[in-house]
Amino acid sequence: MRADRSQRRVVLTALLTCALLALPVLAQQASQSKSPAKQKGPTRITDKMIRVDVDLVLVNVTVTDPFNRLVTGLEQENFRVLEDNAEQEVIHFSGEDVPISIGVIFDLSSSMSNKVDKARQAAVQFYKTANPQDEFFLVSFSDRAELTSRFTNSVEELQTRMMYTQAKGRTALLDGIYLGLSQMRSAHNAKRALLIISDGGDNHSRYNESDIKNFVKEADVQLYAIGIYDPLAYRGRTPEEMNGPSLLTELTEMTGGRVFPVENLNDLPDTAAKIGMELRNQYVLGYRPSNHARDAKWRKIKVKLRPPKGLPPLNVYAKSGYYAPSH
Repeated sequence: MRADRSQRRVVLTALLTCALLALPVLAQQASQSKSPAKQKGPTRITDKMIRVDVDLVLVNVTVTDPFNRLVTGLEQENFRVLEDNAEQEVIHFSGEDVPISIGVIFDLSSSMSNKVDKARQAAVQFYKTANPQDEFFLVSFSDRAELTSRFTNSVEELQTRMMYTQAKGRTALLDGIYLGLSQMRSAHNAKRALLIISDGGDNHSRYNESDIKNFVKEADVQLYAIGIYDPLAYRGRTPEEMNGPSLLTELTEMTGGRVFPVENLNDLPDTAAKIGMELRNQYVLGYRPSNHARDAKWRKIKVKLRPPKGLPPLNVYAKSGYYAPSH
């Protein structure tokens, strides 16, 4: 009996010792299970973890000579930036080719029926100027605008989709631009542009010129256009067609882009390639506005040149302004 009691006492002592030793471990495990930082699953990223410099204004600038040839090789000191007539300090300057997100807005209205084959070739030529990191989407429009292809890096996919398009119906040009700017919200690259291929003249859009101009101002997207215009003597069946060239000119120049008018259809592919090269050879100027007010107001931008000596008068293309951030 004494031996049994002695054995039980040894066993109880051992169990009590093990329990005491385990207490710190159990306490630590309990603490970990209660702490949300130790729980499994995704961690929520708070706004304190990320700081985005929303006060840096970036301006894409194209410079051409009197023969419309691109001027490259300029330096930061050759540029001046004015915001609401107040000179700004340029703190960022680049002339590098960067990846671009591009939307092609393609006119398939009935007035394009004898031009659509060459217009397709122009779009394909434009795609061929792409870099591997570029992405494209395609919007086509006639009676209404349609997203023919979402963003893709595959030029072959875009070419295939364009082969099955047919010209018919009226011209919802402004709706096509609106859809393109809306699609650009899902772009992956900071530099963004739309290329409009059209003979101009809207006659079937839900949105009006005022709507689109406001939308263009809000979107940080450059607009270019290939205007496939009939000779002036054959133009003007309707007021919309007469106003088509001036509408495209106004919209593109607001963004720092421009219209390339084409009358000879055989010039279309070369013109598209020129626009592609222009997008690759732009200067980017960055500045922090001296006006710190977050008043959501429109601010005018003017880029001026201090060209090196010996150069002829040069042309400068840059966006006309931007909306200041709000509170």
